[in-house]
Amino acid sequence: MEPENCFQWFKNSLHEVTVMRTWNPINNKKFETLSYLPPLSDDSIAKEIDYMLKKGWIPCLEFDEVGTVHRENSRIPGYYDGRYWTLWKLPMFGCSDSSQVLNEIQECKKAYPNAYIRCLAFDNKHQVQCMAFVIQKPTTTSSNT
Repeated sequence: MEPENCFQWFKNSLHEVTVMRTWNPINNKKFETLSYLPPLSDDSIAKEIDYMLKKGWIPCLEFDEVGTVHRENSRIPGYYDGRYWTLWKLPMFGCSDSSQVLNEIQECKKAYPNAYIRCLAFDNKHQVQCMAFVIQKPTTTSSNT
């Protein structure tokens, strides 16, 4: 297509664009994989965990009230209080069934109903985090987020 034809095509196709949206960042934090979807059902979470287990990865749960990096104790560059989420128990070494992880998720939800909760997958051979997704978001957000 020649340049003048490309411009004409672009100009003609602009009328087809009916919705231009911007992302609202206020009280609308997005996280790792799947965060743009509606909350996952237990069945969907189980399928994600089954995928982890099939790959030989180790499931792990973490929780945090804020869910993002934040500063409270120091203003020096490079210092962040909330760099890591709190680990829920230990990583589930030897876990072979998604129902075991779902039980731990329910316990974590009961203990921390107003916290972000996420499930991680670790590859112990390569010593890296391979996957992470948020399971629960708090119903109310704190003022410093």
